[in-house]
Amino acid sequence: MAKPKGKPDKDAVVEATMALAAERPWDDIEIGDIAEAAGVTLAEFREMFPSKGAVLGAFARKMDLAVLADQNDELAGEPARERLFDVYMRYLDAMAPYKTALRRIAFAVRSDPLALAALNQVALNSHRFILAAARIPTEDALGTIKLQGSVITLARVLETWFDDDEPDHARTMAKLDSELGRAERFMERAEDFRRFTTPFRAIGQAILDSRKRFRRRDHRPGDDIHDEGETRNPAAAI
Repeated sequence: MAKPKGKPDKDAVVEATMALAAERPWDDIEIGDIAEAAGVTLAEFREMFPSKGAVLGAFARKMDLAVLADQNDELAGEPARERLFDVYMRYLDAMAPYKTALRRIAFAVRSDPLALAALNQVALNSHRFILAAARIPTEDALGTIKLQGSVITLARVLETWFDDDEPDHARTMAKLDSELGRAERFMERAEDFRRFTTPFRAIGQAILDSRKRFRRRDHRPGDDIHDEGETRNPAAAI
């Protein structure tokens, strides 16, 4: 009796993808090439991933897990900037074996807005955990700004990191320190702006609430103009 074949290994597909990306232009790599290099059939590849871009999402999760597994609690009492510096550097260390592949991929997607948008979403998910590892809250009013700012910060640092082959990574660390300073100043201004506009936002919300109450009070059943079901239905405008 034949031995049942084991479940295809997603990590093998991720590793095969990154190995191919280190050798060939990203746009020249087909899903069939990845499947062959990973030792899986196209059907098995399809069961695991919908596209080669999705493999990059799995790679990002792999890097996240590597960083989160190496959580450093010794910096818990340090300023946010120091905690972020530590997490970013650990993230770069995790990506170091894949630098050539990442450089090629980054170069390929620069001219593809759709690919950039998709990768930005992947990055936002990763940076939610990066900031959590640095104990930076992201569920507050400025959470979205923090996440996108973190993505941009690391993207700028990567531009230096790609060409920094020195063992001490002095150029990369200097760039990271500079970008964290820039991000810190931006967030201070954003926080000041949020505090300044809080009263105005409260007034605006009060006006909207009063308008809603007025509309409910003026509502008459059967009135096509005010009937909520009719106005929600696009066919009502025909």
